[in-house]
Amino acid sequence: MEFKIPLFKLNFDEAEEKAVMDTIRSKWISTGPRCAEFEKQFSAALQVKHAVSLSNCTTALHLAFKLTGVGAGDEVICPSMTFVASINAIRYVDAVPVFCDIAGPEDMNIDAGKIESLITEKTRAILVVHFAGFPCDMDRIMAIAKKHDLRVIEDACHGPLSVYHGKKLGTIGDVGCFSFFSNKNISTGEGGMLVTNNDEYADRARLLRSHGMTTMSYQRASGHATTYDVVDFGYNYRMNDILAALGIEQLKKLPGDLEQRVAVRKAYEQAFADVEGVFVPFANTPEFVSNYIFPIVLKNSDATKRDEVRNALHARGIQTSVHYPAAHRFSIYKSDRHELPATEYVTDNEITLPMYSSLTNEEVGFIVSTLKDILGENNHSN
Repeated sequence: MEFKIPLFKLNFDEAEEKAVMDTIRSKWISTGPRCAEFEKQFSAALQVKHAVSLSNCTTALHLAFKLTGVGAGDEVICPSMTFVASINAIRYVDAVPVFCDIAGPEDMNIDAGKIESLITEKTRAILVVHFAGFPCDMDRIMAIAKKHDLRVIEDACHGPLSVYHGKKLGTIGDVGCFSFFSNKNISTGEGGMLVTNNDEYADRARLLRSHGMTTMSYQRASGHATTYDVVDFGYNYRMNDILAALGIEQLKKLPGDLEQRVAVRKAYEQAFADVEGVFVPFANTPEFVSNYIFPIVLKNSDATKRDEVRNALHARGIQTSVHYPAAHRFSIYKSDRHELPATEYVTDNEITLPMYSSLTNEEVGFIVSTLKDILGENNHSN
């Protein structure tokens, strides 16, 4: 089905085409100079010491747990309201996810006030996910981590250049992880980045991403090395230069793109001001955020009604999504241990509306007025 207003639009043009062609013509397409340049520019943009390019954000998360010493039997406190890759990465190191509820439909981030009650002698780390690019309560979370000697991993894949008290998301905890999947703010199709201010973590991440080898192919091909040793049990988690070339161009566009998204967000908030039937999470957030997506949560609703509303929007040409099915409900993570009422309400009643920098005020108005009409029809029929 082709939608009148899609959920997302790819921000590609001739710049990305040229970058890919230039890379192909350079005769070096695997991990090389463009990956190094992308890392340099990304670390400068985030004002962080190290950025390590990787194949995707899932591999970044896996390495983050490896670097911070999370291992078999350790517990990691995390939200269930996230894409399942965040939780799978905990299991990759044979650790145990301990799900913490979110604050509620108006703040879909992990509830910092509930973290401490979940800490046991097995707790090793806290995983935070900055939902839609809006920051978690990092002051409180970092204070809890310091008190209990825990590591903090930031899943910041929704929040490149989002700010919390003057710091970029991903740079506050021990390790930050970013995604460049096709619908993210920076899109390379696939790809990810691990950032840290810890020199030892960065050095080991570079080893682990390429089989634990002491030199990379580009170093040997360019005459900077002739051999290598294998000093750690690593993986094949490398980004390639074609993806990095796309990332460099996308990073150039990012500040302007995000400024336009801020304007789209303001238009949405103004349009929703007189709509009774929805929560608008993170309304009136004072700090600069990436606005990766625009979620709303229906009031006095359930999953059946939410799905009916989505279907009605689709029928009128407006594409939507759901972020996310709660991870603790998946068969692999089901357990009696979890009491997550806010998460369960939100996951049943959240709708992700279109959000991209070229979305016009007229389109926002059409989306909100259409939703208002649908909610009115539903209320009348009930």
